[in-house]
Amino acid sequence: MPSATLPGVVIGVDIGTTSTKANAYDTTGRQLASHLADYPMNNPQPGYAEQDPQLILDAVLKTISMVVAELAVPVSGLAFCSAMHSLIGLNAAGDPLTPSLTWADSRSTRQAERLRAVPSGLALHRRTGTPMHPMSPLPKLLWFAEQEPKLFESVTHWVGIKDWVLLRLCDTLVTDHSIASATGLLDIHRLEWDSEALAIAGITAEQLPRLVATTAVLPGLTPQAAAITELPQRTPVVVGAGDGPLANLGLGAVHPGMVACSIGTSGAMRVMVERPGVDPLGGVFCYALTEHRWAVGGAINNGGIVLKWAGAALAPDLGEHSEEDLVALAARAPVGSGGLIMLPYLHSERAPHWSALPRGAYVGLTHSHRREHLIRAAMEGVCQQLALVLSSVRAAGNEVHEIRASGGFARSGLWRQMLADVLGLPVSFPAGHEGSSFGAALLGMQALGLIPSIDVAADLVRIEETVRPDPAAAATYAALLPLFAELYDALVPAFTSMRRLAPGLPTGPDAPR
Repeated sequence: MPSATLPGVVIGVDIGTTSTKANAYDTTGRQLASHLADYPMNNPQPGYAEQDPQLILDAVLKTISMVVAELAVPVSGLAFCSAMHSLIGLNAAGDPLTPSLTWADSRSTRQAERLRAVPSGLALHRRTGTPMHPMSPLPKLLWFAEQEPKLFESVTHWVGIKDWVLLRLCDTLVTDHSIASATGLLDIHRLEWDSEALAIAGITAEQLPRLVATTAVLPGLTPQAAAITELPQRTPVVVGAGDGPLANLGLGAVHPGMVACSIGTSGAMRVMVERPGVDPLGGVFCYALTEHRWAVGGAINNGGIVLKWAGAALAPDLGEHSEEDLVALAARAPVGSGGLIMLPYLHSERAPHWSALPRGAYVGLTHSHRREHLIRAAMEGVCQQLALVLSSVRAAGNEVHEIRASGGFARSGLWRQMLADVLGLPVSFPAGHEGSSFGAALLGMQALGLIPSIDVAADLVRIEETVRPDPAAAATYAALLPLFAELYDALVPAFTSMRRLAPGLPTGPDAPR
């Protein structure tokens, strides 16, 4: 345990899908320095979403070094966070043999569907907390075994992106319970690798990193990492957790009944519980934060990206950066978009159905609808999908009495009001914190003995505004939500036929007209 005389400054490093952000915080929650570095997502084939691990490592080192250079005080430690579900194959020397496959990589769709279809699929979901979906490393491993068998056999270790970054920074191969709980390979009730899942994947426990608590402290940095970051080699490194559970912590949504909702490019809704478990139908995930804190909820693929699509497809005349104008257009349409419903599955979907099958659809279109109706229906569809996730959270036995929301959508007054109206609950919007990196820093502070508990998060987060639902609008959305939910099931046969026909349909500007 570090000395109590250590200054209370921890750098939270958030390894995200498109960028890494490092933020330094003191024990009062004050942000002292921040730096961000971007990297590309590669899509070499349809369904592929992969990244170069070395570019991500470079971004991590760069952001840390830039933050250290800004600080006028010593650093007590580093604490890490990353996007969940990534997968990298390593050789015996720890060098990547594969790119980093991200959560958005859907090449293993058919493998995931096979796992979902067998009777043991739901049981495996309940045991591991991870839905049978192509985002998960388990079906990704099956894909490698079936499609790249020689490569599969040559891999010494299978790891996530944070595991590999820590290997390079600290020369230690470990994975935390949080990241592991999102692999589909961990028995969340025993905190051990699941023997059935390993057998399905065709790997052994020895091919996976050593399991550690999210508060585990690694002894320090390698000489090379210390030189690049200009930190002492003995700097403690807290392993940390996944970005979803840490986002709850960063928003102060750490107690049962407090839901964290985020809408960025995608979206998510999570509530903290004290014991792991999912709902009977498997509509939610269950990922670890600490041994006694678990995040139950669901993620959606289609958040703010739906509004971006609406701008390009329906209002290109407004220009590339037209979010405010698009929202102003949507505000001209009535609540419920005049009976127009959009299923916003432009990039397939995750919760609560966990299927890569669906596609977007407008239902109820009439001659009286204009583009403002279509844009508003797209925004409403995102909120209604989150309402379905909230229903699954409740179905898992969780009471919900408070919602805290964050993300790029929160800049819009219409989005804020719409979310409160669709969910039928007040929604609070915290100010001033980068959710996941702040959560990582708080977890690091607890691990290093700088704060008594992560429970202080609820007191450190300041609420900027609380939006209450409008009774009339909430009643309209409550009447529409069952229809929105039914449309998914009704359209599954059409989605299935469309996927069968899609490979033979012309695409692109040179297609026959």
